Amino acid sequence: MTKNVGMLDRVLRIVVGLGLIGVALGIFGPDYTSPWGWIGLIPLVTGVLSWCPAYTLLGFKTCNG
Repeated sequence: MTKNVGMLDRVLRIVVGLGLIGVALGIFGPDYTSPWGWIGLIPLVTGVLSWCPAYTLLGFKTCNG
């Protein structure tokens, strides 16, 4: 797995992923819970690993390496 996710992309993925997981867990209040928030695991994991399978398929990368 070669890194294909740059630093800014990584930070945004992690923040969005954590926010969506927070929605799933009801951290923002009981009115803001949704099982769809668990989709936040995808950007969180791709941000932590610095690798996105969709970027690999499309031949796209946001990192300098």
